[in-house]
Amino acid sequence: MAKERIVAICADDYGLSHGVSVGILKALDAGRLTAVSALVNGPRWPAMGRELARRGHSADLGLHFNLTLGRPLGPMPNFAPTGTFPPVSRVIRMALRGKLPMEEIRAEIDRQFDRFEAVLERRPDHVDGHQHVHVLPGIRQALLEAMAARKLDGRAWLRDAGDSLHRIAARGAHARKALAVRTLSAGFRRAAQRRGFSVNEGFAGFSDFHPGHDYAAAFETYLRAPGRRHLIMCHPGHVDDELKAQDPVTITREQELAFLLSPRLPQMLEKRRMKLGRLSEAGKARA
Repeated sequence: MAKERIVAICADDYGLSHGVSVGILKALDAGRLTAVSALVNGPRWPAMGRELARRGHSADLGLHFNLTLGRPLGPMPNFAPTGTFPPVSRVIRMALRGKLPMEEIRAEIDRQFDRFEAVLERRPDHVDGHQHVHVLPGIRQALLEAMAARKLDGRAWLRDAGDSLHRIAARGAHARKALAVRTLSAGFRRAAQRRGFSVNEGFAGFSDFHPGHDYAAAFETYLRAPGRRHLIMCHPGHVDDELKAQDPVTITREQELAFLLSPRLPQMLEKRRMKLGRLSEAGKARA
């Protein structure tokens, strides 16, 4: 009999709002998530972080490093002169032109790690980036250096958001976005492994966040052509006024949460002989 393949499902944006965080906790309590990535620069983090800590035994808890939403945790006069982060399009342009103020970014990396660890009283199991900023040139090097300085090599895993061409083609849906992120991620996997960090192999979960689309049908494509350490990102949660004031992705979070809590998820996994697992427990050295 063929061995079951492990797949990890990670909910992003924990801490973004009360509704988003409560929704993620519901999916976590239901055993439908194996990783959670936390935004720590907002006002919801301390209280919701303590709630997450009470449930952390069942999932990998990680830092969702953020440079594009809300306010930095300290002064960034060149990167965020108005006191709020710039849009991701501007961050990408600066990164590709080598124009990022790296001293400010390195300081913000440390501040976000410190705030994660102060609330959870533990180091992160993994690290990724809001809107995939962690893979951008300059930022990736600073992040890897910060993680190595904290002796996270050999312990924490990193999200490789750039999947292989044949896997992207096999899934079909949202290929343009997946290819764009793959381009920005070029070299990230090798750089992480040289530093002693494990990464996922296989990545899916891209969405256009259109409320009229069938999320269950989209999720079925995420399970196609899985890698050996397959990772699926998702964005579940409840919609509240706090979320609406910060982020355009709203209704689809409810749809994703409803799917995760439904019988359809375990049915899909069983059909494909897959089971949920934590990448921290899936052989970190083999990446």
